[in-house]
Amino acid sequence: MNKRLCVLLVGSLAGLLAFGAWAADYTMTIGHSQPETAARHQALLFFGEMVEKASVGRIDVEVFPAGQLGTEAEVMEAVQLGMVQATEGGKFEVATKTYLLYTLPFLFADPEEALAVMRSEIGEEVNEEAQANGYYVPACGIAGGFRQWTNNVRPVTCPADMVGLKMRTPGIDSIMRTFDALEANRQMIPYVDVYMALKQGVADGQENPYSNIEQMKFYEVQEYLTVSNYQVHPNPFFINSDWYESLPDELQKIVTQAAKLAMIYNDTIWLASEMDAFEVIAENVEVNELTDAARAAFAEKVQPVWQYYLDEGVFTQELLDKVLAFIK
Repeated sequence: MNKRLCVLLVGSLAGLLAFGAWAADYTMTIGHSQPETAARHQALLFFGEMVEKASVGRIDVEVFPAGQLGTEAEVMEAVQLGMVQATEGGKFEVATKTYLLYTLPFLFADPEEALAVMRSEIGEEVNEEAQANGYYVPACGIAGGFRQWTNNVRPVTCPADMVGLKMRTPGIDSIMRTFDALEANRQMIPYVDVYMALKQGVADGQENPYSNIEQMKFYEVQEYLTVSNYQVHPNPFFINSDWYESLPDELQKIVTQAAKLAMIYNDTIWLASEMDAFEVIAENVEVNELTDAARAAFAEKVQPVWQYYLDEGVFTQELLDKVLAFIK
């Protein structure tokens, strides 16, 4: 961990450490689907260290990576029911479909634009919507950098190349609708099963940020990478609302502050790892980067995805306009 960043983050909790010594009164179980080497896991471990230290042991934090507690959908449900206290990322639309706004294909010019929105008042309003479904969201960051496409069939350099490809999706609605608009044959496969699905030909390809592709070694079973920069995903920190509300005020403050600081750490190390991951991938696959003209063609092809969400009232034109005005 970057020492300067560590000092700054831990120092921000200094004012929360003035408590007497307590035995552990609360257990906070956190599950997620990514491997132990992932930025998400490292940031959650850092969160646990901060919480345990700041609470002087009153809260015991246990982090379970790599799908140990179930699929992303199962863990989201477990958090909602209070069987698990927290998770990150995953099936974020279960908490509020408004998170899908962040995932509109070809919305953001770079990941930093997305982060600016998520950390703004607009982002706070979206996080608050999750309360209605039993989730407290103290912070939201970004799940890696831009998401890219890989496959085993052919280079994808124009919309026609995507037609008919069996593309794995994580069950995120906007990804499914994007692949539908591109006339791909989407396959819903849990994250922990993607490697074998690609190896065995159950799916031709998948989409993920560079860091995920490298950590999960998808490049070992893929031949082509398309640098599409088509989408980013939010990484909300979901906490069961009832469990959070059961905490004394001083412990609520510790959990909230630690979540915000851990998310900054998460975003920092995740985005920093993207280009290193790209170099590993590029050594093992053929790389094709979309031209400006091709990107425009893809963006036009997926406009029905944008319109669908507006027509269905998933988010309003007013909110979309606020985001567009903010990033421009």
